[in-house]
Amino acid sequence: MNIRSLIIFGAGTLISVPAMADGKPQPSELSDPVALVLITVCAGLLIAIAVLGNAVMGAMEIYRERMKKDAGKAVITIGIIMLSMLSAGKASAADALVETATNGLLSKTSLWVLVSVILLEILVIISLLITLKILVGIKRKPKPAKEAVPGKPRVNWFEKLNKTKTLDAASEEEEDMGHDYDGIRELNNPTPPWWKWGFYFSMAFAVVYLWRGYVSETAPTQIEELAMAEEKAAAAKAEFMKNAANNVDENTVKELTNADDLAGGQKLFISNCAPCHGPQGQGVVGPNLTDDYWLHGGKINDVFKTIKYGVPDKGMKAWQEDFSPRQIALLASFIKSIHNTNPPNPKAPQGEKE
Repeated sequence: MNIRSLIIFGAGTLISVPAMADGKPQPSELSDPVALVLITVCAGLLIAIAVLGNAVMGAMEIYRERMKKDAGKAVITIGIIMLSMLSAGKASAADALVETATNGLLSKTSLWVLVSVILLEILVIISLLITLKILVGIKRKPKPAKEAVPGKPRVNWFEKLNKTKTLDAASEEEEDMGHDYDGIRELNNPTPPWWKWGFYFSMAFAVVYLWRGYVSETAPTQIEELAMAEEKAAAAKAEFMKNAANNVDENTVKELTNADDLAGGQKLFISNCAPCHGPQGQGVVGPNLTDDYWLHGGKINDVFKTIKYGVPDKGMKAWQEDFSPRQIALLASFIKSIHNTNPPNPKAPQGEKE
């Protein structure tokens, strides 16, 4: 099968009729833009392979005489040509493997096939170029090496970047500045160009900064930037503390004394705890919460733990599913705040005195 037949076969495959599903025509993968681009690249590379292949076949006539003189090189060349032709045939056959997807889009398999075809065609083109170069006898001329100038040291790229040079004993005398300090001579060692350009840039930046920050006031100064950064940090801290308030437990809780916090705790207490402990904490079914006696500890950590886990044996439920850690901390702090308030009709002391 020659190149022309392969092109005709590939074109016939690409313009094949749409697939049928449930008796209805389905859109071809050619409707996918990626498929169109990849197929176009495949076709362009295939044309390049055809042109190079014809050039190689023509160069075979020129190389025929040389093959008789150098049998070893001829065997290598023939191997490269056969490999190139075989790869070209495989690439053309793979080009016809583009299948249509049931959903009308380019399938993953087809995408990999097209990409593989492109890579294979590129390898074929490289092989043909190498073959053509061998056939026509093109050789790269070696780059002549620079001859060292007598008395002039070789300068490497780093010295060129810094505009420095290596000195020997003879050239060192030429760069002597005439200054001698304790046996240390000063040589002509100019500042590197990159340092000088960096200094010039800093001067230009300073002028622009002064103009924008202090003259036209179109940009914030460093002090203003610091104030804005501190304001932003304070807002971020407040947001963090708001979220961190729910990270407390019976080991880390602290008693809250803020009036707003105590008011929030009182509201929760009246709504949920008053039926058992009374609206003022004087005790009803549950114990009195205003005296010095506690059944399960009177410290803020103990009160928090009792509210959180409850006392099932005494009929008190665990409130950890109903209240957030922040709300439990508010409740515990309110209970601590009503200590020794002496409400009317208090219930008899229960527990141990603390």
